[in-house]
Order: sequence, then structure tokens, then C-alpha cells
Amino acid sequence: MPLNPTGICAGRVAVVTGAGRGLGRAHALALAAEGARVVVNDLGVGRGGEGGSADPARHVADEITALGGEAVAHHGDIATDEGAASLVATALDTYGRLDALVNNAGFLRDRMLVNLGEDEWDAVVRVHLKGHFLPLRHAAAHWRAETKSGRRPQARVVNTTSGAGLLGSVGQANYAAAKAGIVALTLVAAAELARYGVQANAVAPAARTRMTEGVFAESMAAPPTGFDAMAPANVSPLVVWLASPASAGVTGRVFEAEGGRITVMEGWRVGPTADKGALWSPGEAGEMVRALLANASPPGPVYGAG
Repeated sequence: MPLNPTGICAGRVAVVTGAGRGLGRAHALALAAEGARVVVNDLGVGRGGEGGSADPARHVADEITALGGEAVAHHGDIATDEGAASLVATALDTYGRLDALVNNAGFLRDRMLVNLGEDEWDAVVRVHLKGHFLPLRHAAAHWRAETKSGRRPQARVVNTTSGAGLLGSVGQANYAAAKAGIVALTLVAAAELARYGVQANAVAPAARTRMTEGVFAESMAAPPTGFDAMAPANVSPLVVWLASPASAGVTGRVFEAEGGRITVMEGWRVGPTADKGALWSPGEAGEMVRALLANASPPGPVYGAG
């Protein structure tokens, strides 16, 4: 990938979590290609969170430097306060600044709800939701301090949600709940951090990665020639733009990205409403609910249902 030192992220420093493989790696390379210096974070665990290795993060950082860019590897657990603090400190100690945080790290432990163990719930919610919150909190503290010192940043946060979090997904109660939580976290961050020059958005990607290969094996196979709609690199241009100053004014939004398609997702809005101005009886409430539902938009189908 050719590097553009005058690209839309020139002079910026970006942190990408879970950047050792798949989408995170594609984001890190694309950010570097647009001139960013990149902190490549990855714990190097397996698809289900097992094991760990510093190699994936180091290999991606080496890829970027071999192309003429600047990158440093960070092998730390961003779902711990110490690891998240170290991640932000690595950017500041190495490059003297932090402009963009791309939260991407995660893994799966899929199981039907009645078979889902507490440990499987905790592990997935921890890496996805807590693993978004802690780096965001430490980055936000830095940006707040910068603003109070008179150096208002043009900071960007790009969180990673999922169609599972927006619509639900059979067999993924833990993952879907965590990804839905990330959307709410993004909306709160956009509202609370705007005063510090921070914009926060979320992207729901669809691409061929270790996390999806078992679910969409046939449809996600790479074509022998032509446009590979499921390549992770297709999602990265949107992430790079959201991480750049060019995205000024875009915050508190959720996007789906797949192949050559970008969609603005529109979440919960006030729908049909009735106000009796007094206490409903259960029967009255039920009758009115059915009348309201008749005029409401139907929910999107849950992934894997029916």
C-alpha cells in the first residue's frame, strides 16, 4: 500500500486496538497510508480469547515501517485499567500526541442463550465493552487536559459495533449485548466530550475475518478475480475519514460498512404514541399497544432467525 505523507491524516497519531489481524490490521495500514503515525495494539489471542502473543502487533508495526511509515507495537490488555493507560501513554511517550482512537479489539464465544455460561458472557462483554470504555476514558482524560491547557484538539473516536448489536443475532447474546452497549457508549461520549474537541462515531463492519469465517464461510470466500466485497480493507476508508479532521461536524453517528456500501444507521426514535392522561387498565393498555403497533415500522429481522 503506497504511503501518502500529505494524506488526510498527515501529522496525526492514531491508536488502533486489536490491530494485529483482520479489520484492525487493515485500519492501521490505511491510517498509515494517509500519513498517520500508528500505535498498533494487539494481545495476540485466539478467536475465542485464548493464548496470547506479541507477534501480531509487532508484525503489523513492522509492515508499516517497511513501507516507510511510522508505527509502534503495543502488546497489552486494553480491558484492564493498566493496559489502557499504557496504550495512551505509548502514543504520548513515542509521538508526543494522540489524535484518534480506533477501538476494534474483540473475540467471540458463541452459544445459544440457554447454554451460555457466565464466564463466556463475562469474557465477551469484558473485551468488547470494557475494552472500548477504558481506552476511551484514558484518551478522553488526555484530551480534556489538553483543552484546559489551551490546546483544544481535533480528536476522533471510532468505535466498532456490529449488526448483531443493532438487530440481534441468534447464538450471540453476549456479543450482541456488548455491541449494543458500544453504541450507547458512543452516543454518550459524543455528547460529553464535544466540549473537549472530541468527536465519537461507531462503525458496524461486515468483512471476512477470523470472527466471521465460521459464520459466513461460503458467501465470504474471496473471489478469484475482481472486487473482493468481503475484504477487511473495504471498511477502512470510512474509519480513516472518521479519524481525520475532514470529518468535522460528524459525531454521535453509527454507520454500516460492507464492500462498497456505506449506510447511515438510524436507531431508536419516538414512534406512535398514545397518552390517556390517566391510569390505563391492563386491557386498555394492551388494546392501545396493538393499535400503536399497527402504525409502527416493523423491527429488522434478527440475524440467524428463521
